[in-house]
Amino acid sequence: MNIRAFLGILVCRAVKLAAKILRRGGTAKPGELAAKVCPDLAQILAKDVRIIMVTGTNGKTTSSRIIEQGLLDSGADYFANRSGANLLSGVTTTLVENSTLFGKAKHQCAVIECDEAAFRTVAPLVQPEVILVTNLFRDQLDRYGEITHTLSNIRQGIRGVPDAVVCLNADCSLTASLAGDISNRCLFYGLGEALGGGEPPAVSDASHCIHCKAEYTYKYRTYGHLGHFVCPACGYERPGTDVTVTKLLSKDADSSTVVMEAGGLSRTVRVNLPAVYNIYNAAGSSAALMAFGMDPDRAMQCAENFQCGFGRMERFDLNGTVIRMILVKNPAGCNQVIEYLNGLNEAYLPVFLLNDNAADSRDISWIWDADYEKFAAAYQGEVVVSGIRADDMALRLKYAGIPAQKLTVERDYDALLDRVSHQDKPVFIIPTYTAMLDIRTRLAHRCGSAEFWE
Repeated sequence: MNIRAFLGILVCRAVKLAAKILRRGGTAKPGELAAKVCPDLAQILAKDVRIIMVTGTNGKTTSSRIIEQGLLDSGADYFANRSGANLLSGVTTTLVENSTLFGKAKHQCAVIECDEAAFRTVAPLVQPEVILVTNLFRDQLDRYGEITHTLSNIRQGIRGVPDAVVCLNADCSLTASLAGDISNRCLFYGLGEALGGGEPPAVSDASHCIHCKAEYTYKYRTYGHLGHFVCPACGYERPGTDVTVTKLLSKDADSSTVVMEAGGLSRTVRVNLPAVYNIYNAAGSSAALMAFGMDPDRAMQCAENFQCGFGRMERFDLNGTVIRMILVKNPAGCNQVIEYLNGLNEAYLPVFLLNDNAADSRDISWIWDADYEKFAAAYQGEVVVSGIRADDMALRLKYAGIPAQKLTVERDYDALLDRVSHQDKPVFIIPTYTAMLDIRTRLAHRCGSAEFWE
């Protein structure tokens, strides 16, 4: 290891220690400063680590946690960037934390969540052995640009890792199309039927063929533009799958039980989180573990016992009130949360938090593409809104059909938590990213939970 790498590690550790003392988290800045000292530090520290990398629009954190559970159950020696700091700076910090002062890896394997825009830079540097691409949806247009630009970023990143096994969502026409542009071995996963009801979305992120621009037809839909797509003009359609969810046996507020098939085996799997998008996360994670060398039966079990990532259906108990936190950041994900809420068979209090910081997207116009009308048609109780753009959120819900007298704007997060702590029914907090970080810190402090970076 060269002197610049050694100095970079020292800088990263010093800044990380200072951040910890100040209780600032320190998940990205240490790596950012270390990279200024040694630009190729991540490449140096990753060279002896077997890495599974997860990217895509939705489901990165949950999929990473499921894969972690699979590695844990198998006795693998691994680490992960659990904090969600998934740019090059955060990945570098994680690599430094899991290396000695002289750059030797402390663990054999790693699960690295990677931002889809940063993926084209990070993947070629750290050379993952397995890459899981979850899906592609329109998200943060002011940062990512059009969805085809995100697809191009991921394609470039994969081309920089030609030996990696790539696991692709067969039901996403955008994600599946990557297989035609890369030389890597590919595994596909998907759902064998319309487990989510299959209604056509009001706004589709991929309604027309990526190859010839003809409009897709569908044998079935799951949600958004996902499903068994077929282009009637050029013949491009959903590929066959290596991991398939063939049947939904049951679902409740906390889980889904499905039949999953892989490697010629079939088994019943209880996915330890509800909603169709988490069934996709389970299938994709199973494919990634199989690509990493795990036998299919064990890989399919990985979704049964994992602990959800922070803010992803995370549960808190605040003075006897059960609080679930579900991150939203784009129309497709928001619509899936609405489907979940509408399927609940109990009274609950929804709390929507909308921020427009840089990490959320300055452009909040996406809330007008989310189907809050479906939520308003099914929900009759009180709704609380908060966040920097609370008034915009209240206006959106009012136009969706929530009566003004049932809308409460609570701008102060501590007052909001005081309010929800006295509920005799479950509370669902649905925040955007920076709102989630802020209110989760306060909630974790009250409940005695760990901070998100711990």
